[in-house]
Formats: sequence, structure tokens, C-alpha cells
Amino acid sequence: MKPVLAPSILSADFGHLARDVNTVVDAGAEWVHVDVMDGHFVPNITIGPVVTRAVRAATDKTVDVHLMIEEPDRYLKAFVEAGADRVTVHQEACVHLHRTVHRIRELGASPGVALNPATPLGTIEDVVADIDLLLVMTVNPGFGGQAFISSMVDKVRRARALLPADREVVLQVDGGIDERTAPLVVDAGANSLVAGSAVFRHREGAAEGVRAILRALPGSGGTE
Repeated sequence: MKPVLAPSILSADFGHLARDVNTVVDAGAEWVHVDVMDGHFVPNITIGPVVTRAVRAATDKTVDVHLMIEEPDRYLKAFVEAGADRVTVHQEACVHLHRTVHRIRELGASPGVALNPATPLGTIEDVVADIDLLLVMTVNPGFGGQAFISSMVDKVRRARALLPADREVVLQVDGGIDERTAPLVVDAGANSLVAGSAVFRHREGAAEGVRAILRALPGSGGTE
């Protein structure tokens, strides 16, 4: 799978959300990433199914929902009904991770599992066969604009080795992704990149933020 960019609307202008979604999609983003935070699992509070529904209405591209919340099982149906194509939950938030993953698939969405920087890869070995996406956090979740944790590059490489070779499981990274760090994680095996501040707060606008990261990727032919 060719690497895809998933701009996080956490850094978008919510007063012009549809405009910002269309801007990044037109610039080459294949996914739109929705970061959901509850003020419990992480210290910040963001958005819910209503905004997810607005993103769905704005684009036919993949709507990629990342639940950084406690008790995610309570809200899976609401997010799928709001239009999520992919739903990722945190290993650290799920008591019965296998059950949660299968519930996401039963609801009609593609299941993913996220790991915080300090969470070992071994904790998800027994569900790798059941997921479509593994998200390696490259910052501690909770806020946008954080600095990339460089030691996570090796974790991404080890995560790629853990994933099955006989079917496609997306390896996603989220946190501190920009023109400099994107090539590092792609070289390590990532093929879905979440970027918020580097896109929506780019000095030349969100469209150029998307293009700059895509140009920086190995094999793009760019000069970044």
C-alpha cells in the first residue's frame, strides 16, 4: 500500500470545517483523521459523533476515527453510524480488546488498535490477526503540536515486522509528523501518516502543508 496522509481535523478551523476538509483532500490527502478525546483517558476534550457526521458529509474519502477515550465500547455504534470508515481504539482503554475489535467489524467499520509510546508491542500480539490497522503513537496522546519521540522509529520498524505478511494491515503513526519525520517513519514501514499542525498550521496554508509532506516521502520524486 502506498503511504497515505490523514490530516487530523484537531488542528482545523472548526468554523470552516467542510472547507478545510475539502482543501486537504483536493491537495492529495486520501484519509481524514478525527481525533476524539474525553478528558479522562487523555487530559484534553475534543469532539464526538456530531462532528464526525459533518466530516462524513464533507467528503467521500476515508473517515478515520481515533478514539482516545475510556470505555470506547459504549460509543462504537454512534461513531460508525456517524460515518466512520475506520475506528481505532487504544489497547490501554480496552479491558476486552478482542471483543471490542470484533464489535467494530460487526458494526461495519474497519478495526484498528493504538498503542501509547510506553506500551509494548507484545500487548497486541494476540489480536494482530483480527485488526486492519495498528497505530503507533509517536507522541503521548492528548494534545496537538507535540514534538516527535524519535525512539518510536524503531518501534514502528518492529511493529511492521510483527504484522502478518499474508494480508494488508495498515501501520499508522500519529504525533509530530511533518516534512522531516514523515520519511523516517515511512522508511521504517509506516503507510498511514496522521498530521495535524504540520498541515493546518503550515505557513503557506493547509494545501501546501499536505503537498510538502507528500513531496518529502521516499519515492515521491520531490526535493523536500
